Amino acid sequence: MNLRILGIDPGTATTGWAVVEENNKIPKLVACGCVNTAKTKTDAERLVEIGSDIEILLKKYKPNEAAIENLFFFSNQKTAITVAQARGVVLYELQKHKLPITSYTPLQVKQALTGYGRADKKQIQLMVKNILKLSCIPKPDDAADAVAIAICHLNSRSMEQITSSQKI
Repeated sequence: MNLRILGIDPGTATTGWAVVEENNKIPKLVACGCVNTAKTKTDAERLVEIGSDIEILLKKYKPNEAAIENLFFFSNQKTAITVAQARGVVLYELQKHKLPITSYTPLQVKQALTGYGRADKKQIQLMVKNILKLSCIPKPDDAADAVAIAICHLNSRSMEQITSSQKI
């Protein structure tokens, strides 16, 4: 059975998304991209656009599960609030479509892909490229981040299955 994961890297100006499918333990990138909103729009208009575009992606790609990046500490509180609002809209759409949702911190994503919690963006992107056997790193960065989040989820699911199968 194919397992299809929607990975999300939330943001107000740019929300990265990726659909990664696993078939017989082999991950494959189905599609990735970004929801970009104009700075000229109000916060409310931007949030509606993010929600609408996520809903379109859910209907088009029909994922089985979703993985989203958890917020981490921001030095800029205004940025943190707007990213939290965008994340909330995405969570709303995912829940509305009754998808199982798992959140991952940036540290968890880095560890899942590289085994090192302080890996930099370039190291993560190279691992995404290598794991999925891609000819190039997905662009833009927000889309590549969403791919990494989806891969993190697949790795996490695999570890859970191994752990649960060892329990008696």
